[in-house]
Amino acid sequence: MKLYWSSTSPFVRKVIVSAHELGLSARLETIPTRVAPNRPDLALLQYNPLGQLPTLVLDDGTTLYDSLVIIEHLDRMAGDGKIIPSSPEARMEELRLHALCNGFLDLLVQWRIESMKDTKQIALINAFNLKSGMIWAKLEQAVERVSQRPFGLSSITLAIVAEYADFRFPRLGWREKFPALSDWHQSIQSRPSLTSSKFFDGLKPQ
Repeated sequence: MKLYWSSTSPFVRKVIVSAHELGLSARLETIPTRVAPNRPDLALLQYNPLGQLPTLVLDDGTTLYDSLVIIEHLDRMAGDGKIIPSSPEARMEELRLHALCNGFLDLLVQWRIESMKDTKQIALINAFNLKSGMIWAKLEQAVERVSQRPFGLSSITLAIVAEYADFRFPRLGWREKFPALSDWHQSIQSRPSLTSSKFFDGLKPQ
């Protein structure tokens, strides 16, 4: 399977970490791809008209996009219920927390794009600050429940929130403000799926 990939995308990293946890890493061939709103990748567009990462091309040519769709497929390949629970109640709780973490990743990515512009929309930046503070607080409350679950979809996405914040916003200071979340992340950050897939700028890890 071919995965259109970037070392800086938190959504691609969700797929990479999930594949590792499911024992499917060796099945993925990563295709380095750069995308930007004003610079679509023409090769990627042939498979995904949205021009977004991640995009997975299966052995039979079928294309999947959106990280959750791809991870659902990988989970089924591995036997179903490994990182996304099968029972309706547990599945709903897992997807609910995943939605919060994944939405936060969306917000952080947009926050970075806006912060790099020469002319910034102050109202938008203020809204980002307001939302992010509330989300961090909610995650701090939720982390005890997360720590009691198997390392699944929501845990993977929460770990990537923490590491993307460290990667792109090193001065944010979230660890001092939210110690329970920081302690949880430190307890799981040595998992091979995370250490082997760290964020980096450029074509090769530093």
